[in-house]
Amino acid sequence: MNNENIIGHKTDYEGAKIGMWIFLFTEMVLFSGLFLLYSAYRSRYPEEFHSAASELNRFMGTFNTVILLTSSLTMALSINSIRTGRKGMSLLLQSLTSFMGLIFLVNKYIEWSAKISHGIYPDSPGLMKYGKGEIIFYGLYYLLTGIHGLHVLAGIVLIAVMIVLTNKDRVSSGRFVALENTGLYWHFVDIIWVFLFPLFYLIS
Repeated sequence: MNNENIIGHKTDYEGAKIGMWIFLFTEMVLFSGLFLLYSAYRSRYPEEFHSAASELNRFMGTFNTVILLTSSLTMALSINSIRTGRKGMSLLLQSLTSFMGLIFLVNKYIEWSAKISHGIYPDSPGLMKYGKGEIIFYGLYYLLTGIHGLHVLAGIVLIAVMIVLTNKDRVSSGRFVALENTGLYWHFVDIIWVFLFPLFYLIS
């Protein structure tokens, strides 16, 4: 590889990384605003928030936390594998990461379905019987976990694309910035859940 190619490759790499960090910053601004909204209402209705949180399935929340943290590990290992030329191992680890993301979404669907079956969802007659603080809590619960769930789904799609590109050798030991950026996104999604879990499941 001549000097011009090296310089061009380095520039493309740095540009892609900077672009991803800028995107993640905008995502951080979005979630920070939602967290501030949550904090404002929690300080206003502390008892109602604690009461509503006690009705969530803490086991499911804990299990999902373990799933996502483990998926972050497999994602990191998949990047290390491709960098060291272990294509097969990277593909396996990417697939495991995507599978754990699907498990997370299935668990969240089960959890949501259980609440909805009991009439607890935004603007439902059952929820309207609760106090204002509990109504706000569940509204924020569905809003934040719903937005996060969409981010998890987007991450699964990105990883699926990476699996295809890796299989075609378009992601390889000499060209892996796309997989690194996907990993950054996935770690960000996991970090957001690390904040959501105690806010909704551990405050009672």
